[in-house]
Amino acid sequence: MHPLSNLSLWHDTMTADEWGPARTPLDHDAVADVAIVGGGFTGLWTAYYLLTRRPSLRVTILEAEQIGFGASGRNGGWCSALLPMGLEAIAAASSRDAAIALQRAMNDTVAEVGRVVAHEQIDCHWAHGGYVALARNPVQLERARALVAHDRSFGFAEEDVRLLDAREASRMVNATRVVGGTYTPHCAAIHPARLARGLARAVERLGATIHEGTRVTRVDPRSSKVALATVHTATGRVRADTVVMATEAFTSQLPGERRNLIPIYSLMVATEPLPDHVWDEIGLHERPTFNDGRRMIIYGQRTKDGRFAFGGRGAPYHYGSRMDPSFDKNAAVHASLHETLREMFPALGDARVTHSWGGAVAAARDWWCFARHDRASGIATAGGYVGDGVGTTNLSGRTLADLITGVESPLTHLPWVGHRSRKWEPEPLRWLGINTMVRLPVSADAREERTGRPARVRSAILSRLTGH
Repeated sequence: MHPLSNLSLWHDTMTADEWGPARTPLDHDAVADVAIVGGGFTGLWTAYYLLTRRPSLRVTILEAEQIGFGASGRNGGWCSALLPMGLEAIAAASSRDAAIALQRAMNDTVAEVGRVVAHEQIDCHWAHGGYVALARNPVQLERARALVAHDRSFGFAEEDVRLLDAREASRMVNATRVVGGTYTPHCAAIHPARLARGLARAVERLGATIHEGTRVTRVDPRSSKVALATVHTATGRVRADTVVMATEAFTSQLPGERRNLIPIYSLMVATEPLPDHVWDEIGLHERPTFNDGRRMIIYGQRTKDGRFAFGGRGAPYHYGSRMDPSFDKNAAVHASLHETLREMFPALGDARVTHSWGGAVAAARDWWCFARHDRASGIATAGGYVGDGVGTTNLSGRTLADLITGVESPLTHLPWVGHRSRKWEPEPLRWLGINTMVRLPVSADAREERTGRPARVRSAILSRLTGH
């Protein structure tokens, strides 16, 4: 059994060959053109595009644990075109055209990930089945109509998102109480740990060096007096022209970063493989990802081996932006996820939950993700995906590759480039505010179910907090 097998369904369903041998920790001082701190999707995609464009570059990746340890290996397996911030927020901060350009770039990103997966022969169970957002009460259906109308107002057509009636939605995902929904083709279901490990092998074939088990303790930027930036570890240093900070939720654990990005835990369950007759009743034949229109975020997929992998929010934020392996488990949240899944799909019957896990995603104060490069200091960074990172990391990797190599492109002019969010409030205000926000969707959903009317005040607060 691999040491990380107990982290999630994804880790547990990989063979020793799929994991590959462990990579050696850094044990010496080294020099690189680009040093990347963090071996998740942001770091891997950045390395991939740097090396496909400039094969002569010396690229070193430093990973504190093993490739696929963090959110890149534990997520819900949605390679989507979703962004954490809404089109209105993007347009308000830049322009309407810029917001449209960023969303179209994200739509194209799903196909780009599929292209690389095919080109590099990465067996990550890729299924480009799109994404179905079910409406399961009249309030949710009204939100679905409003969403489609909103996207139409930004120029997105039927081929980008369309409204489903009850029959169409149920034919795709036969959940209970379906009254309609929306569908977008811009999403694929994947096995994320397979993608992370496969992408790591691809960047090594291109010439990158990856050191696992190498925790970075400090990064010194370059300056007028120091020609290269320096990455410090307990066992060696890497000096580089550019250092990419690709640490996402773990950024909060670095000195001075506790209020820039905060870790929010998202938890998941997976069932045992279900028999064909159950799937005949439930659907999901093309393996679209799915959720419904409730305010409390849920997300699911049908895995290649016939399981439900289903997750959601609801776990508390921990005081001081703390992270700990014990936070990956929360019996109440896991039980609620199982209960929600059974309520949506009674055909599950007594099917066992075989895996329960979780992990942290990163959130900026204004819910924006970003990609930045400061040539003077030699520091580049990207993150703040709030759980939408499988696709967004690919776009950030391509964008950082252009910024680092000095290539001006449409990507380098997108409105998230260079964005800086204000800091989160100090404690205890941060703890009080975020945990209030965690609970607010539950009360909003309960009110809507009870009254049949939108929870306008609660929804307005949530929309203001998250930029949607």
